[in-house]
Formats: sequence, C-alpha cells, structure tokens
Amino acid sequence: MPGIVIMTSRKLSYRALPAIAILTLGLLAAHAARADVQKGAQLARQWCANCHIIDGNTAGAVPQGPPSFPTIARSGMTADQLRAFLSHPHGAMPDLALTRAEIDDLIGYIETLR
Repeated sequence: MPGIVIMTSRKLSYRALPAIAILTLGLLAAHAARADVQKGAQLARQWCANCHIIDGNTAGAVPQGPPSFPTIARSGMTADQLRAFLSHPHGAMPDLALTRAEIDDLIGYIETLR
C-alpha cells in the first residue's frame, strides 16, 4: 500500500525511545502525584514513631536511634532511593511489608518535610 513505511526494529526502537521515555516519566509522575500525604503521616505515626522522630515530636522516639524523618527528607535521597529502601528494609528496621501505595504515601509525607 502506498504511504505505509516499513521500518526495521532497530530504526523503530531508536525513534520510539523519546516517546517511551516521556510516557514512562509521565506514568511515574502520575503515580507519585497520587500519594496521599495525610495517609503517609498517619502511617509514619503508626509504624515509624516508635523509633524515628517523625515531625519534631520526640515522644517514643529513640534519641540515639535512627535518623529523624526531617533528617531523612534533607538527606538528598531521591524518591526512588527511598522506595527501594522501604521495599527492602535494612539493619534493625522491621519488615513492615508495606504496599506500594503505602510506600508512596510515606515518601509523599517525607517529601513535605524537605
């Protein structure tokens, strides 16, 4: 048929990269935008406040323990780095088995502390 261009897979993949990158970034941004900051704050108070200082409130937090949420927020960790950490806890941090949505909510809350 006239007007139909047949491309090799190599040409198609190179030409499709910018569109794929834009779509991927858009999906990631949309996913992050859905984070419920209030729910993240609630999760932090429920699961994290026993060890971390959440928002300046030291009640129940261990003074020499893990970093405070404001310290984490200012640490320079990206949302992806926080997501990886919360998906696979390290050290003495308990395995909370948080859902992806809960992790995004916590990250959204942490980002408000920057």
